Amino acid sequence: MRRKRGPMGGDLPVVRMSTFKNVPTHKTGSDKDTLANDGDRLRIMVLGGNEEVGRNMTMMEYGNDIILIDMGLMFPDADMPGVDYIVPNISCLKGKEKNIRGVIITHAHYDHIGGIPHLMPRLNNPPLFTTDLTCGIIQKRQEDHRDSPPLNLHAVKTDDVLQLGSFTVEFFGVAHSIPTSMGVIVNTPCGIVVHTGDFKLDIEGSQSVQETEKIKKLGERNVLALMADSTNASKPGRQLPEIEIQHNIDEIIKNAKGKVVIGTFASMIGRVQQIIKACERQGRKVAVEGFSMRSNIAIAQQLGYMEIMKGTLIETKEINRLPPDKVAVVCTGAQGEEKAVLMRIANHEHPFIHLDPGDTIVFSSSVIPGNERSVQRVKDTLYREGANVIHYQMMDVHAGGHAQQEDLKEIHQWIKPKYLIPIEGNYSFLCDHGKAAIAGGFDPKNIFVADNGQIIEFDKERN
Repeated sequence: MRRKRGPMGGDLPVVRMSTFKNVPTHKTGSDKDTLANDGDRLRIMVLGGNEEVGRNMTMMEYGNDIILIDMGLMFPDADMPGVDYIVPNISCLKGKEKNIRGVIITHAHYDHIGGIPHLMPRLNNPPLFTTDLTCGIIQKRQEDHRDSPPLNLHAVKTDDVLQLGSFTVEFFGVAHSIPTSMGVIVNTPCGIVVHTGDFKLDIEGSQSVQETEKIKKLGERNVLALMADSTNASKPGRQLPEIEIQHNIDEIIKNAKGKVVIGTFASMIGRVQQIIKACERQGRKVAVEGFSMRSNIAIAQQLGYMEIMKGTLIETKEINRLPPDKVAVVCTGAQGEEKAVLMRIANHEHPFIHLDPGDTIVFSSSVIPGNERSVQRVKDTLYREGANVIHYQMMDVHAGGHAQQEDLKEIHQWIKPKYLIPIEGNYSFLCDHGKAAIAGGFDPKNIFVADNGQIIEFDKERN
């Protein structure tokens, strides 16, 4: 695949399109096609995010009306040389672009927004609805794609209601690792479909506002189908609450003797806020390294989603003027990326940050499947420097943003859907979600485990 030159002379990323699958259709109600015209059926298709972790995107279609939920990317496996990332396949929408009434984005992680610059122009740039913070991050990222037309962005709140053709769309706040994460309630002529987006159950400590009572009220609305996050469905028990992570980060920073360098994802604004608060309590100044992380912090501060005391943030070049036990660095590179900040520090390639024996390095993120070798490589390099390395398998310094099995059972009981459609995860994760639902009392006949591109249809009169 040829690489296209960017407007500033650099190479643009290569995007690999997934293969669209024409696989059998799940149908509910009658098994006879003659009972209902296509116009009387709701069609749901996951375009990306099933069969893998990443590139999340869902389509809902009724008659001539289409809405899309999320538009993410996925990073390549080791056997995909020359590919920077993968986006959903939208070939099924060719010729239907004029029918798209809107795109809804649940939150600002790249596996939910990363495909926007590449796919929105091909879809004739339909209106895009999301929260103010997600709008800000999407707009900032769009600046890197100057050849793309301006987006038709609309900021919404969770108490807003949208009428998008045949669909009436509502929202509810969920707990996740970035503020303003939300789930989506889609009122269709065939019934209500609930899409959770990424979520976990965490009433206390999460920066995202979990609208628990609003979610529970869905149990009184005769929900037709629940499309629910399966990323951590293979893990028993409940997800660790963020308040425990805050306590552990406080202890690490309090007891560290030298510099503290903490690596995490640029979009984990909630985690960065926890780190900065802990540093403020211990009188440490904080340098932020990584262009995307600095941009996200600035947007979150401007919109009121991050609180940072005046004087806490310093330029990275200033850290060597202060005692080591009075500084901390928050940076990208916890996945072992070759050119990211953490690897450059480990390889003595950073102009200002140098490690001394006894400095503390914290990996405050779980390892994305496929990145195990690169993460181990950077850890080994840091150990050679005499650093004290802490990661989530040694101490709880990372709480995942996704529900585990007991959380999933509880959300099923709250919402009480007739049908369950596990989404967002490898095929085994979707199956594990189904098994957890059955263990919680769900009817196995009403659980649909679908591949990317598989159509699930609901008849208007019989479902």
